[in-house]
Amino acid sequence: MKITSRVLVILLSLGIATQAADQLIVLKAARLFDGKSNALLQNAVVIVQGDKIVDAGSNLPIPSGAQVIDLGDATLAPGFMDAHTHLTADFSGNYNERRLQQLDLNVSEQAIRATAFARATVEAGFTTVRDMGSRFVASHESVDVALRNSINKGVIVGPRMLVATKGIGATGGHFDPTGGFRDFLFGREPDYTDGIANSPDEIRKTVRFEVKNGADVIKAAVSGGVLSLGDEVDTPQLTPAEMTALVDESHRLRKRVAVHCHGDQAAREAIEAGVDSIEHGSFMKPETLTMMKKKGTFLTPTLMASEWIMSKLDNYPPALQAKAKAATAARSEMFRNAVKMGIKISFGTDAAVYPHGQNTKEFKLMVDLGMSAIDALKSATSNDAELLGIGQKVGTLEKGKLADVIAMPGDPTSDITATERVYFVMKEGKIIRQGPRTPQGTAESTTSPDVSDPVD
Repeated sequence: MKITSRVLVILLSLGIATQAADQLIVLKAARLFDGKSNALLQNAVVIVQGDKIVDAGSNLPIPSGAQVIDLGDATLAPGFMDAHTHLTADFSGNYNERRLQQLDLNVSEQAIRATAFARATVEAGFTTVRDMGSRFVASHESVDVALRNSINKGVIVGPRMLVATKGIGATGGHFDPTGGFRDFLFGREPDYTDGIANSPDEIRKTVRFEVKNGADVIKAAVSGGVLSLGDEVDTPQLTPAEMTALVDESHRLRKRVAVHCHGDQAAREAIEAGVDSIEHGSFMKPETLTMMKKKGTFLTPTLMASEWIMSKLDNYPPALQAKAKAATAARSEMFRNAVKMGIKISFGTDAAVYPHGQNTKEFKLMVDLGMSAIDALKSATSNDAELLGIGQKVGTLEKGKLADVIAMPGDPTSDITATERVYFVMKEGKIIRQGPRTPQGTAESTTSPDVSDPVD
């Protein structure tokens, strides 16, 4: 068979690409957190080939011909995970201005903004996120699904995403996209296509609809919220029968269930129904935490959300200020109790309530409220991997796992704020960041306020 010079060049190029993909990369650093151990290893070595970890440990021999990246006095760790984000939104600006702009924003423009939020997040060291609801008034677009798919296809840079599409709630509840606006301003009443359901049968229909449209996880609002005008923060919004249907239908379809929940009564009913995680949990009492412990339910505390709101309280109307104060005052005691009782805690921040890219500040808040630094690190690695159901692929640095590896200066078990200075990020064997962030990954968001609906 005759091979032309052009074909030969193509074949050689493919060979070079294959060789490059198979090249061994060795990451070295002073220390290693493997995602599951109670102490750091010294003289860290992580060996990567393609998108997988070949080996990880202390003082491993360097394979011949490997590319060595020596990160010096740093700690290597699995890529962090955030189990509660909203990458398609930014709620951190002035609340009233955002609601006015909500009437004019184009959904396509919001999708473009979301690409910057995704990059800021992965450059902060978060290689996996669970996105907990993406909705826009009078639009059925699933920007979170589009963002996830675009990242998976390599079109844009961002973290691995598990998405919840619109999230499920009751008429007039925390997820009602028209809550706080006058009736019929946006036309018809929201229904299952908007995530709104009002009976066990409607709940099942809505779960099926969201899975059909690409949901990896089912999110529901079972109590009121801080950033919604039409409800009280701790009131139940689904009946026990509706919650049972929610969990049964979701688990039947092999989807995990996360519930937005601040109130104690709603939390008890949700835990009893078998949800996989309680998001926020501000007002949960010790008796309810005991139920969580017994059931193995995860708590995703989202401390950063209330911390940000309290630091910018003047950005919110008086009614929301009052709810924020009450929830923040309660959540600190709740979290301390959860740590003491050994509740399974997953790392989640409610990113979007604060500007994207500041996720790591949650670590210090957790440690300041009584969690050990090593347990805080586990919450964002092996704990989140377990909650998300992806522990066979990510969450620890060990042979066969995907090569999601980050580096931070110093020792995070001595100074947890080291997590805020991540400077190396590898996702699936590809280096996303080595050194300063790109401009769109800066800590403070410079985009104009997002105008999609509040979800937490």
